[in-house]
Amino acid sequence: MITCERCQTENVDGAQYCDECGLPLVIGAGGSARAESRTPILQMLNKPVTLAGDSSGAAASSEMISPDAPTKNDGSGGDVSSVVISEAASAVRASAAARATPVTAPRGATGDGAHAAHAVLVINRGRSAGKEFPVHEDEAYIGRWDADSGIFPDVDLDSDDPEAKVSRRHARVTRRGGQYYIEDLGSTNGTFINRGRRLLPGDRQPLNDGDEIIIGKTFLRFHVTK
Repeated sequence: MITCERCQTENVDGAQYCDECGLPLVIGAGGSARAESRTPILQMLNKPVTLAGDSSGAAASSEMISPDAPTKNDGSGGDVSSVVISEAASAVRASAAARATPVTAPRGATGDGAHAAHAVLVINRGRSAGKEFPVHEDEAYIGRWDADSGIFPDVDLDSDDPEAKVSRRHARVTRRGGQYYIEDLGSTNGTFINRGRRLLPGDRQPLNDGDEIIIGKTFLRFHVTK
């Protein structure tokens, strides 16, 4: 087992990220694992990084690191440092690829080639009016992403919520037997359907085609696409 030094969660051997807090697990010099936030990893880019020397105290050279540059070993026995930098660069490349994935897609478009969207949430007010969030799975979480906590909702309203009225984990849309439901997940500013009463946390309510959903201060329209 690999123990995350940040949250003390035990992860299975070979895990690259902590299952609880979502941070990368980097193997240290003693073979133990430590959690590294994305900020330190990004700070490693485009700045000199000194590789650890060997047991004789010989210092390794500094070199520039980028996500696409090959990792070099200084040849003095600093294998562990080479592993650390290699994993850091891999984590940055994976993060960049994930963030490059488009947030919106046309109605009915497929998600990653796996499932066709069966529903869509559309922002119908404000500066992001018309922006669509296709729903591909039987569960779709609505909220704002948080890389440090490993929160990546299916409907990410982070860039459309300048006042931060949407909670990180705000609400969830589910499909059961052809019927859709929505429930609040204990949000700070509430979830409302068709401007009715505020939903109680965990109070699952039916959701129909054309319903208006208010998430914090963001107005969404729900549509069934097939």
